[in-house]
Amino acid sequence: MTEPRAMLAFEEALAIVLASARFLGDEQVPLLDAAGRVLAADIVADTDQPPFAKSAMDGFACRRTDLPGPLTVIETVAAGAVPRETVARGRCTRIMTGAPLPPGADCVVKFEDTETLSDGTVRCVRNVDKANISRQGEDVRCGDIVLERGMRIAAPHIAVLAAVGVSQVPVARRPGVAIIATGDELIAVDSRPGPGQIRNSNGPQLTAQTVAAGAVPSVRAPVRDEAAALHEALAAALADSEVVVLSGGVSSGDFDLVPQAMRDCGLEIRFDRIAMKPGRPTTFAVKDGAWCFGLPGNPVATFLQFENLVRPLLVRLMGGDPAPRTFLATLAETVSRRDTTRQAWLPVRLTADGGARPFDYHGSAHIHALCRADGFIVLPAGATRIEKGALVHVRPLPAMH
Repeated sequence: MTEPRAMLAFEEALAIVLASARFLGDEQVPLLDAAGRVLAADIVADTDQPPFAKSAMDGFACRRTDLPGPLTVIETVAAGAVPRETVARGRCTRIMTGAPLPPGADCVVKFEDTETLSDGTVRCVRNVDKANISRQGEDVRCGDIVLERGMRIAAPHIAVLAAVGVSQVPVARRPGVAIIATGDELIAVDSRPGPGQIRNSNGPQLTAQTVAAGAVPSVRAPVRDEAAALHEALAAALADSEVVVLSGGVSSGDFDLVPQAMRDCGLEIRFDRIAMKPGRPTTFAVKDGAWCFGLPGNPVATFLQFENLVRPLLVRLMGGDPAPRTFLATLAETVSRRDTTRQAWLPVRLTADGGARPFDYHGSAHIHALCRADGFIVLPAGATRIEKGALVHVRPLPAMH
């Protein structure tokens, strides 16, 4: 069994996690059940889009050389109808948005740019600078890839799938994630804490993060800091879930028993310390077909390490791209620190002028801070300060993705 190495840089830890991932396979789901799932195959257009030249406006289809008119109206064509007449010299067709363009016409004049004369003919009263026609295939050509494997399906993708006739959508299988909060101090959310007790906030938080990542959570009862209880809970979770996420019990105290429980369950620990703050004692272990994370018990560290390590693994297991979104912002205040041995992740709020402003943050137990944060910035290991006005990369919280 490989022993965990010394404290790793975050980037190295993430690389180890992602290198262990494998695609879990795919399945077919009905179109209306596909939202939020990860597409498992490229989708190809079966027709041109639009499938025919059509009017982009309500108006009169005519020949530009005949303008300003007057023009004789020869028929009315609604969306879904087929023109019967050819637009010849001095003639036009009254046409609705989305209706096929009649033969002979090369532009559509909007109703509001025309007037009806006493004899029933129509005349253009403004210059026509646009054709107001959607050309056949101008959006997509038959055979084009319209959606790519690995993308997370949202409402616009559902529309595209419907437009190309995909009623059964190939999607990635969703990994099951067992969530186990550990600690003698934990009590139920609806209980009132006594001396030394706290409510279990990590379990609900991790459940919400798992759902947001597109995986399927399985919430287990909190487990006491007892070796036998931890072993039993972890073994049961590994038996029916691809991924297990534990919170608490991974530091160096007398009752931090999670790493040993991992070993006892046959897991190989790949790392157990990361050079970042918060989240140093994060532990990652694997065995055939199973991935296990031991996250720190403090809720900010739990949240952050799920986003940094667990979410990317889940996305990779579903065949998606785990690269996080970031954007540049100007630092609104100088930030500094004394301990530079680890990279530090600091929550920030965005200002009206596009800056990133750090705010009062008391450390990894201060979960309320995340409710005011728009994202995180990173102070690299070895850096004592970043000056006001510097450009910084902001890692947005998932709600902003």
